[in-house]
Amino acid sequence: MKCFFCQYKTRPNYKDVDNLVKFLSPRLKILSRDKTRTCAKHQRALTKELKYARYLALVQYVSYQQER
Repeated sequence: MKCFFCQYKTRPNYKDVDNLVKFLSPRLKILSRDKTRTCAKHQRALTKELKYARYLALVQYVSYQQER
């Protein structure tokens, strides 16, 4: 199976929040290459773009966890 970004001939972009969220866990942690099925080149770029999107407040750092 090809990498998501190689398959569609695109690059990760911090402005494309809908696609970036696909590579986050329910607790909004960045998923590993094993789970995202991305190549090493695009995983590194994805991580940088996700961190930049978080810095710009386009993506949350953590998900809301209700206290019991």
